[in-house]
Amino acid sequence: MGAGFIVLLILVAFALIVLFRTVRIVPQQTALIIERLGRYARTLEGGIHFLVPFVDKVRANVDLREQVVSFPPQPVITSDNLVVNIDTVIYYSVIDAKSAVYEIANFIQGIEQLTVTTLRNVIGSLDLEQTLTSRDQINAQLRGVLDEATGKWGIRVNRVELKAIDPPHSVQESMEKQMKAERERRAQILYAEGTKQSAILTAEGEKQSQILRAEGSAQARILEAQGQARAIQQVFDAIHRGKPTQKLLAYQYLQVLPQIARGDSNKMWIIPSELTDALRGIGGALGATDKPHGPDDGGDEEWVDPGQLADAFDETVLEDPMQALAEARGLAGKASQEATEHAAPVRRVQPPVEPPADAVPDFEPPAPPAAPPVETEEGPKPPPPA
Repeated sequence: MGAGFIVLLILVAFALIVLFRTVRIVPQQTALIIERLGRYARTLEGGIHFLVPFVDKVRANVDLREQVVSFPPQPVITSDNLVVNIDTVIYYSVIDAKSAVYEIANFIQGIEQLTVTTLRNVIGSLDLEQTLTSRDQINAQLRGVLDEATGKWGIRVNRVELKAIDPPHSVQESMEKQMKAERERRAQILYAEGTKQSAILTAEGEKQSQILRAEGSAQARILEAQGQARAIQQVFDAIHRGKPTQKLLAYQYLQVLPQIARGDSNKMWIIPSELTDALRGIGGALGATDKPHGPDDGGDEEWVDPGQLADAFDETVLEDPMQALAEARGLAGKASQEATEHAAPVRRVQPPVEPPADAVPDFEPPAPPAAPPVETEEGPKPPPPA
């Protein structure tokens, strides 16, 4: 009973071993290399397969997915005799499991050595500057050489990347200084261009502001001149609408003369020549008050009846023209003498004491020229007394 049970257990274990060696389930993207009695028999792909127990043997289990392998940095000499360390990354996939197993003992090591030798050949024809700036070109050359060499191994190189290119430490410092100097130069150029642009914009702004101020000042002066012109025109029109007589203008001359001589800075002033004619007209007016001119006397002025203005001028007291003329000439002589003394300094002379306003002047003013006789219907009329 006990021996029979042990034999049964042995038979069950043997059956399980035979079943395990007979049935094989292969995962997807995996290949099994089967050898029969030491020779290659077949390649099993994904699925369930049956083997001959104790005859068929699994030689290798190959992963058909794309693999990534990174190699340690390799020292490479450039064409300008600089040693750089290059770290590479290879992307490959097995397309023929039989060749990958039987054509090369270790395809990973073969890819690594082939990458190093090819990289040295490619980098040896480039200088450091080209090596740093031609990564795409180096990657393409490496991929082409590796793909061609590994094709017989049943391996396809999909991509080659240079992960790092490390020049010597001294070269790195020189490159950093060069880059720093280049950046400083660019910064200075940009700053200079900005300063130039700012100065140009400032000058343009000042120019435009000056032009606007000049235009505003010109317009203001034009408007001011137009305003003054309109004011003068209105005054002129008002005066002409009032029709001033020669007597009124002469009286205005006499009122303005003391204001002209009143200033402290006035050393000399000139009596206009029209004053004599105005005084002559006043003298004629004062001498001819007994005979008013009618509208037919031949004059250009509008005739006004003196009786209508008698009440308006009853309280008006006119200054004696001769006395005003004498006073004005005395002030003119005094101003002329002070101007002469300031021009050529000499011994100062005490100026004469001015006589009072009601005193008779020391000199006789020149008599105004006789007015021409006035033609009337009764015959020539003698001129009025001065």
